[in-house]
Amino acid sequence: MKIKMYEVRNDELDSIKKYAQAYNIEVETSQNNLDSHTVQELNGVDGVSILGRSNITPEIVDALKQAGVHFLSTRTVGFNHIDLNYAKSAGLRVCNANYPPNGVAEFTVMLMLLALRKYKPAMWRQGVNDYSLNGLLGKELGTMTVGVIGTGKIGQAVIKILGGFGCKILAYDPYPSDTVKAMAEYVSLDTLLGSSDIITLHVPLTEESRALINADSISKMKKGVVIVNASRGELTDIEALTSGIETEQIGAVAMDVFANENGIYHQSRINDIIKNRQMAYLRQFPNVVLTQHMAFYTDINTDSMVRCGISGLVDMYEGRNCECEL
Repeated sequence: MKIKMYEVRNDELDSIKKYAQAYNIEVETSQNNLDSHTVQELNGVDGVSILGRSNITPEIVDALKQAGVHFLSTRTVGFNHIDLNYAKSAGLRVCNANYPPNGVAEFTVMLMLLALRKYKPAMWRQGVNDYSLNGLLGKELGTMTVGVIGTGKIGQAVIKILGGFGCKILAYDPYPSDTVKAMAEYVSLDTLLGSSDIITLHVPLTEESRALINADSISKMKKGVVIVNASRGELTDIEALTSGIETEQIGAVAMDVFANENGIYHQSRINDIIKNRQMAYLRQFPNVVLTQHMAFYTDINTDSMVRCGISGLVDMYEGRNCECEL
């Protein structure tokens, strides 16, 4: 079997070599995106693997099929960069990746602590030798009520970590978990919004969850609420979020993701003009922490994503059940 992997980072190369040997397959790598130009390189390739910057449109799906490619993997958990319905209708089988939840969960709690302890303005001050304390009075996480929206694997891991801080934990999910019931109290979404000092999002991006945090939901929250998002940027209405900061209805925001981040995050744009005014404006507030979609980025998770990207293609090619097939 021959696989072509796109958007390959240097930190993936050792894992790619390891799993190519383990599965006894040929793997070609490219740092480029899969697009209308690079898709022409695929003659003789059985399966293709991508990351999140490659936009798999119907035209790309057709080109893949024309090149004889029947299997596609994305080395990401999210798959909204793939027109999945069209891919299925065209007979292109697709799988995504998974990884242990601990890395993202730990990062989420770190974002909470950064916001509560006002580390961003403290870091700015140190850069100009200002070591004063005025304006840096923080709050302790153990005194907070934390609302966790979404109690899948990552949400559960966040709740488990928070238990060690002594927080009161509220949870909302259409499908409650018995495991979570032993660690947190399930409540309605409106109750969670109105009762939480910190709200953290751990749901997939769907049409139902898009702009889950909006002007209406923010109006139901406590004044001074802290909003944390290490899931998908499109879960938040950025205009409403910005207004909430400006009016001080929202006390702090800490996000690892942002709407329309493609072409910005995971790239060096140090000498470029960034064409995302919402990101630029929100970033300048002292009580807003934005990181570059790196909550997933650990050695364990990177290895797992490569493994899924390769093993999923091999399983589909050899007719076995693929645990991550979409």
